[in-house]
Amino acid sequence: MKLAFCLFNYFPFGGLQRDFLRIAKTCLQRGHEIDVYTAKWEGEKDPNLQVHLLPIKGWQNHTRNLNFSRELQKQLKNKKYDLVVGFNKIPGLDVYYAADTCFLAKNAGRSFWYRFVPRYRQLAQFEKSVFEKNQKTRILLIAEKQQQEFQKFYQTEKDRFHLLPPGISRERMAPSNAAEIRDHLRDEFNLKKNDLLLLMVGSGFKTKGLDRILVGLSSLDEKTKAHTKLFVIGQDHPESFIHQAKKLNISDKVLFLGGRHDVSRFFLAADLLVHPAYNENTGTVLLEALTAGLPVLTTDVCGYAKYIREARAGLVLSSPFQQQAFNDALQSMLLSTTREDWQRNALQFAKEADIYSMSERAVDILESLR
Repeated sequence: MKLAFCLFNYFPFGGLQRDFLRIAKTCLQRGHEIDVYTAKWEGEKDPNLQVHLLPIKGWQNHTRNLNFSRELQKQLKNKKYDLVVGFNKIPGLDVYYAADTCFLAKNAGRSFWYRFVPRYRQLAQFEKSVFEKNQKTRILLIAEKQQQEFQKFYQTEKDRFHLLPPGISRERMAPSNAAEIRDHLRDEFNLKKNDLLLLMVGSGFKTKGLDRILVGLSSLDEKTKAHTKLFVIGQDHPESFIHQAKKLNISDKVLFLGGRHDVSRFFLAADLLVHPAYNENTGTVLLEALTAGLPVLTTDVCGYAKYIREARAGLVLSSPFQQQAFNDALQSMLLSTTREDWQRNALQFAKEADIYSMSERAVDILESLR
């Protein structure tokens, strides 16, 4: 098949972008040809992907996305593809990979007047073009709760949805020398044997709840706080959180490491993944931690939080979020002897569960639609 893959921006540390690349590589392995249309590409390019950078202007993201859609339609007009696959909500798609939550559901509590803001109108229109009843677009879901939300607002036909399993790379699984890797990294960062390492991973610090983590860290009793560190990995702007850490008097406890390609080492070296997200369609990082044997503290808004419960590999806080409940859970988990049980449970679950085949199943569906 000849396929057009479309996304607004590519950078190597985004969850949506990593899923896009996994599916694209699986397509290539099966002999399909792919043209990628995007406005921006950061990082290395796979030589087997034909990447088309569209010249997009605009000061605001929603304006740029609108211009991207218009330019994309021009590019596609005189080219023949078996399928046009989008990883963002864009008009005219044959298939949409639903990495994002329902925009209308997320903004349902906003004031009536917000609906007239240009950003709202544009994003709502793009979402409608994909999910409205009688549209042709097929939807690849990565979280069960998505379907209910989209059908509630758009009455989307049930047979247009295709639920995918998670797509965690098996490279995230703890290797036989995991203990050696753990010790080496902890030595690299001068962590003492009794130091406790919290890990936060993800681009979009606000959405992932980094502010909540910093408050939780500052609330630890003095003895626990004295030997607890937080490493933050992700591509985002840390300035406001650096300021927050300073106000909370924990600047010496927090290290911002930016986006990294060796994040699997940190999963092995850490003692707890903290992910108290405000809003999270899936939360791939939860499963990446699980496969490495790292216990997790997260919130039930994450689509993949159910796997943490099933694996008995940590704690999942119920909504609505309460900061004190998070603080108490963080203190308890850091001191709990159950952390070794959570680790064993996680590793056992990673061996048995189907949490790796997302890209293969996605391409199966694309091939069935040709």
